[in-house]
Amino acid sequence: MNTLLSASVAAAIFAISTSSVANPYRLDDQVVTATRTTQSTTPGIAATSVIGRYEIERLQANNVPDLLRRVPGLSLTNTGGAGKNTTVSIRGSNSNHVLVLIDGVRTGSATTGDAAWQNLPVELIERIEVVRGPRSSLYGSEAIGGVIQIFTRRGEQDGVTPYASITAGSHNHHAGSAGVSGGQGSAWYNLGVSSLDTRGIDARPGSPAPEPDHDGYRELSASLNGGYRFDSGLALDGYLTEVRSHNDFDSGRLANADNVLKTYGARAAFAPLEPWQVTLQAGRSEDKLDTFNGSVFNTRIDTRRDSFGWQNDLQVGTDQLLTLGYDYLEDSVNGTTDFREDSRDNHGVYAQYLADFGRHSWQLGVRSDDNQEHGRHNTGSIGYGFAVNRAIQATASYGTAYKAPTFNQLYHPINGNPGITDETSRNVEVGLNGNHGWGDWSVAVFRNEIEDLIAYFNQGDGLRAYNIDRAVIRGIEFDVGSQWQGWDWRGNLTLQDPANRSNRANQGDLLARRAEQLFNLDVDRRFGSIGVGASLHTEGRRWDNAANTNELSGYNTVDLRAQYWFSHAWRVQVSVTNLFDNDYETARTYQQPGRAGYLTLRYQPI
Repeated sequence: MNTLLSASVAAAIFAISTSSVANPYRLDDQVVTATRTTQSTTPGIAATSVIGRYEIERLQANNVPDLLRRVPGLSLTNTGGAGKNTTVSIRGSNSNHVLVLIDGVRTGSATTGDAAWQNLPVELIERIEVVRGPRSSLYGSEAIGGVIQIFTRRGEQDGVTPYASITAGSHNHHAGSAGVSGGQGSAWYNLGVSSLDTRGIDARPGSPAPEPDHDGYRELSASLNGGYRFDSGLALDGYLTEVRSHNDFDSGRLANADNVLKTYGARAAFAPLEPWQVTLQAGRSEDKLDTFNGSVFNTRIDTRRDSFGWQNDLQVGTDQLLTLGYDYLEDSVNGTTDFREDSRDNHGVYAQYLADFGRHSWQLGVRSDDNQEHGRHNTGSIGYGFAVNRAIQATASYGTAYKAPTFNQLYHPINGNPGITDETSRNVEVGLNGNHGWGDWSVAVFRNEIEDLIAYFNQGDGLRAYNIDRAVIRGIEFDVGSQWQGWDWRGNLTLQDPANRSNRANQGDLLARRAEQLFNLDVDRRFGSIGVGASLHTEGRRWDNAANTNELSGYNTVDLRAQYWFSHAWRVQVSVTNLFDNDYETARTYQQPGRAGYLTLRYQPI
């Protein structure tokens, strides 16, 4: 951790000489991911969902995947419970079509292209923003399906505010967290730590070669950030997050893995002129994985992503903002696998125009990326919103996106295919949303056509990457929230058709591991010092393979929760997940946890 702190401080010192806006990182009623600028949480053109700290604690989620599966259009695949490999799909796209940011730093494995969702510490997260739909015109590669940004906890008030929690539950689940946040004058800070240890479940009891055991998981994480805003308007912000985990899994006798995730960096912001705001950000994310058979070392994979960004926001008129920026990204990999290439870089320049003219709202974007392996890619987007009246807005958007192949897809000695090309997409979306005294609602219809979609086929010596000529994903999303008879409730429904439309084999089949129907309902109410709630999650069938011969049945789960406040700061929480103990799989032969109960004692001053 000392190395991380030194690197973050060094990055902050570097940023002083080169960089965005007076304390732009306190996000009470604002979102930033959809436009890379600070915007109100009122409905915008892009389909955006926000999960704040209040919702995280109210829902009593034990991990980040439990939170994300409640978002419209998001589908998860997990291989056996806590700490096991988890992937996220947005609106039927590939899991590595999701750009993932932690405190603005691009993260995820350079080999697989996926983020380690199963290892992210939920107790150290302040909020999560999910943008559905392509965002390559702002972020470049990976944002075909959307963007998910995670913000770690931050200090926002004068004085010192400690917080802590301790949880015990089924499967010898023990978790704890503690931290302190606050600020004084122009300074703010947060330091938090969390841990988790669980015996887990037998992940693959139905596999062809079952290994009857408990596949446990343990994790230790820490997050540190701080910032200062000078009288001149210069704001500095540094941050780091590190997670160390150990995971037992079924893949040979006593198979286990040690993983280290690190994200760290710094930002600087100032205004050279009154209408001109400048932001500079430098960061690094690391994903290190060592696998073992018992105590015998097996493999190592170590990936790193170094990024730098320079963004200029110019107020060019009343309710008009022009953003110009430059991004640099270098991915590198090393370990026991002999990749054909071990590093590559990407340079990107982008521009965005935001405007509000009475009832009319516009978002226009264009970007050009120069990738070391595949050359130049140009992407663009246009979004329009029309205020039908004070409560209802109609939206329409069109965007192009692309995804550069990962190191595994291109350079792996067995799975790689140097002949594959970049994935590209065209997405069109129309929507309607309303915000009324009784609540809010939205409906969106989308069509995403992806050319050269990358998939895998078995070539005898292992899976090999190849391009599918064309895939088309069509769908509709409904989302509504309200307060009725004293109950707070929110529900969403996604109906989608993620289909292979190429001229090759499996034409017309559904893309693997995508559910056609997704439904969520959360209901909560508070009675004085007592809070109660319930959640329903339902998914339709999915297919585990491209040929649609291995069906995974649809399923539903019901969760219950309650909490009692002893005082404004102390409360006890209890929850039951998968109340009816339903058996289901999201990946073939990998079972999911059955009924489980958890008890939490939490200290969080208001």
